[in-house]
Amino acid sequence: MSKECKVVFWDVQHGLATYIKTPNNRHIVIDLGTGDYSGNNLKFSPLRYLIDNYKVEQLDYVIITHPHLDHIDDILNFDLLVPKVLSRPKSITNQRMMEGIQEKDRQKIEKYCEINDRYNAPIPESSVDYIYNPENWGGMKIQKFNLDREDNNFNNHSIVVVIEFADIKIVIPGDNEISSLDELMEISNFKTAVQDADILLAPHHGRESGYNNDFVTLVNPRLTVVSDGHIVDTSSNHRYSKKSQGWTVYNSDGTFKERKCLTTNSDGEVFVKFGYNVENERFLNVEIE
Repeated sequence: MSKECKVVFWDVQHGLATYIKTPNNRHIVIDLGTGDYSGNNLKFSPLRYLIDNYKVEQLDYVIITHPHLDHIDDILNFDLLVPKVLSRPKSITNQRMMEGIQEKDRQKIEKYCEINDRYNAPIPESSVDYIYNPENWGGMKIQKFNLDREDNNFNNHSIVVVIEFADIKIVIPGDNEISSLDELMEISNFKTAVQDADILLAPHHGRESGYNNDFVTLVNPRLTVVSDGHIVDTSSNHRYSKKSQGWTVYNSDGTFKERKCLTTNSDGEVFVKFGYNVENERFLNVEIE
């Protein structure tokens, strides 16, 4: 019997949304972007899609890497999936969230603040929802890192998530920029956690401001995925391509090609499966639409 983890990097315009199904069929979401270029549906909600198409009734864990609007745009649908646990940068208070907001964004920001107040109970190590016990997640190891900073650049508070199963590793660094990645690289267990990963989700949507050469060199990915929009003020996609080793990527029609860098802007959703097949051999499969 195969045992695998599934990951979807959604095409959510210039935002971020990732879904993880663990080997023991638990459900994790990282960030809440919306929209879909490939499906020509700018109102696309990944959370509603999980309910309607994947028949997910409850989320076991939600991680908001940082609460910029392109990472919480689906927040009004949050309670539909009654998440058990919410993780977010605690250094970003509701007061900071409400400073200088635009009226058109008020409903979503206020909803985030209400949820931020509501999810405040600690998760004991004995809980089945404790994130750092791989047994809770079917053997999938989950690590989180972020900095408690005083600056008002929310990007640099972003939680970095590292998931690992069957010796296959995916690094999801939110919108961390060069300076915060430099600081994180001073933490020894962070460097060990991200080193020699198979897939990297490019920091800060692949922008130049998030391209840290030392970090990318350490991660040494086989494949980089960029969640970006049609219009990007700067792009480091060519630099990620040079630093990625390459991996076979399948199209939905069965054709395949070695790729080094995928973008949700041009490739649509990215579907990843990895783990052990029926012969108990490790595998990593990547498919695009």
